[in-house]
Amino acid sequence: MNPSRIWLAQGCVALLAVASAAAANYRPANLTPPAPAREFRAAWVATVGNIDWPSRRDLTVAEQKAELLAIFDRAAQLKLNAIIFQVRPACDALYASVLEPWSEYLTGTMGQAPQPFYDPLAFAIEAAHQRGLELHAWFNPYRARHENAKSPVSAGHISKTKPHLVRQYGRYLWLDPGEKEVQDHSLSVVMDVVRRYDVNGVHFDDYFYPYPQRLASGQERDFPDEASWAKSGAGGKLSRDDWRRENVNTFVRRIHDSIKATKPNVKFGISPFGIWRPGHPPQIRGLDAHDRLYADARKWLMNGWVDYFAPQLYWAIEPKEQSFPVLLDWWNAQNPRQRHLWPGMNTTRVPGAWKPEEILAQIRLAGRQPVSAGHIHWNMKSLMRNAELSTALERGPYAETALVPASPWLDDQPPPRPRLSVTASGQASVKLSWEAGAAEKPWLWVLQYRRGNTWTTRILAADHRTLILDGNPPEAFGLSAVDRAGNLSQPATVARQK
Repeated sequence: MNPSRIWLAQGCVALLAVASAAAANYRPANLTPPAPAREFRAAWVATVGNIDWPSRRDLTVAEQKAELLAIFDRAAQLKLNAIIFQVRPACDALYASVLEPWSEYLTGTMGQAPQPFYDPLAFAIEAAHQRGLELHAWFNPYRARHENAKSPVSAGHISKTKPHLVRQYGRYLWLDPGEKEVQDHSLSVVMDVVRRYDVNGVHFDDYFYPYPQRLASGQERDFPDEASWAKSGAGGKLSRDDWRRENVNTFVRRIHDSIKATKPNVKFGISPFGIWRPGHPPQIRGLDAHDRLYADARKWLMNGWVDYFAPQLYWAIEPKEQSFPVLLDWWNAQNPRQRHLWPGMNTTRVPGAWKPEEILAQIRLAGRQPVSAGHIHWNMKSLMRNAELSTALERGPYAETALVPASPWLDDQPPPRPRLSVTASGQASVKLSWEAGAAEKPWLWVLQYRRGNTWTTRILAADHRTLILDGNPPEAFGLSAVDRAGNLSQPATVARQK
């Protein structure tokens, strides 16, 4: 093409863009944007053993922060909406605590604070919230020392300050769940975080009484709780196994009730072993968590002592004896209080034992549940390093952004409608400005705009108040506020005047 014609064509396009932006006059309109997608998309970030973060115990503070920001950036890029961040691996702390010592997984030495000082949990919360991600603080309620621990035990650790509460079990130290003082201590640890930090949730995994270990002879070790059993006086009322289960039941309920009494919109979630008992349903075989971990997880779900329940369904779809969908359906049938049921998936098996399609199929199954869609990846590292799986997620189930499902039993009142203004800005862009409709501070904003017949949805962090959108000005906009329980306001809507 003649260069002068190329210049003329480009000039015409620019003039049209200027005219389009100048003509972009928006006024309030009566229209209804489509409901945004709802799905809990989360990943565990494990600190124990430096599984996910920090990658080593000798990283500088700058390196630790860079790694953590990379995790949150990747989560946002994938369109996850929550991170479950391990803050108490073994009666230690990944945050500034007066109750327990700094974790060795952070600095290499138990009890040693990071230098220069920073608070990893506060840093993580801020980074997550800036990206519109929920941050759930993950605690191990009873583990006191992991078998891979290398640092000497510090003077402030519970095995030193209250040794009468700690039991040696194989290669681990464990708090005795039969001691009320243990319950009180772990409850204090959890509630200290709930009160002082802006977490969206509190999370327990599958560790209650420890997984069975064996003696050299091959015989299974019994947990050494003779002293607390004798002291309890429960022998004439309960079997020892039932007493152990009731210790855990009492603690779970206390955690739930304490959170709700302090910050009702902080969610409480548990991720138990995926099989309640072999034979439930009949084809299922595997570890009996009810009898071996003394975890009556079915009871917690049926009584509504959790806001979300994430059984670790770390098996594939097809094998009959541990089938992902069969177990998921069974757990759904145990949910009369209609709490969220978001299964944990063993994403670490891709690549290797599974192809990406196995995880994609499990996500689709988890998206068809009766209460709400959702799932949790074990673990974040598998999403950081697996390009094939990440691409499959981005092109498939994560192509569109999604809000965390609402929890109406926590709060069913939507926030007030926000106020929205849209004006022309520059040659081919529009500027959006908005503010909350009342005193309640939104948790997120949902911005939607239409070009032709296509609506696009963006989820923005609470601190956003303006946005410049380049390109062909949309015909219409809708903006809604989202509160901490996931309730969506009525949208403020405007349309372009012709």
